[in-house]
Amino acid sequence: MGTKKSEKTRDMGRVLRTQRKGAGGIFKAHTTKRQGAAKLRKYDFAERNGYVKGVVRDIVHDRGRGAPLAVVTFKDPYKYRLDVAKIVAAEGMYTGQFLFCGKKAELSVGNILPIGNIPEGTAVCNVEQRPGDRSKLARASGNFAVVITHNPEEGVTRVRLPSGQRKILKSNCRAMVGIVAGGGRPEKPLMKAGRAYYKYKAKRNRWPIVRGVAMNPVDHPHGGGNHQHIGHPSTVSRYAVPGQKVGLIAARRTGLIRGTKNIE
Repeated sequence: MGTKKSEKTRDMGRVLRTQRKGAGGIFKAHTTKRQGAAKLRKYDFAERNGYVKGVVRDIVHDRGRGAPLAVVTFKDPYKYRLDVAKIVAAEGMYTGQFLFCGKKAELSVGNILPIGNIPEGTAVCNVEQRPGDRSKLARASGNFAVVITHNPEEGVTRVRLPSGQRKILKSNCRAMVGIVAGGGRPEKPLMKAGRAYYKYKAKRNRWPIVRGVAMNPVDHPHGGGNHQHIGHPSTVSRYAVPGQKVGLIAARRTGLIRGTKNIE
């Protein structure tokens, strides 16, 4: 029997792993046993004009996160109650420590101040990208940003991020003094597949990673052939269609960088 015209014909192309990840599904983060969002306390009148005192009640592990979290309690300045904040802990914080947040807080590890009030050259973490967003930058274990320069006339501060990028932020963005705890974590090798399995089980579905050349041609542009080889240049155009866009995307140059770089 011949095929009917009403039967659905298959289109050319492949649905790659990167395309499948965009839809979510089985690639969503595993958040079931996590502690919740880690962020600074709300930016209120007390912090803008004075300071608020808190106590570090506990330092806890957060599943899927390399850095520990500090559970800090503050007296609510407006109601008779305690406010609890879970903040990414800085190196050297301990339970029972008094933690001060605000414009007039002193410069010591764990305290939270506007970056405009922090001296140049100070290492900071849990940095706000915009005033009141409760920390977005330099939050991974062992990371820190450095305050470079202040510009009081324009009300901005220049900060060097962990990536080396320099960013100009408003001087009333808050930051915690110190570096994030848990530094040196990547230096210990995983050694065996079982440790990688449990590491990524807590994070998300991204391990093991199957190489494209190990796949069939129907699954990946690098798949197929009698030997595992790509069979064409690994560089690919920036304007390639999604099912083709794997390898070195829009590469200006490839290969090993040789020689020394002269910095003037």
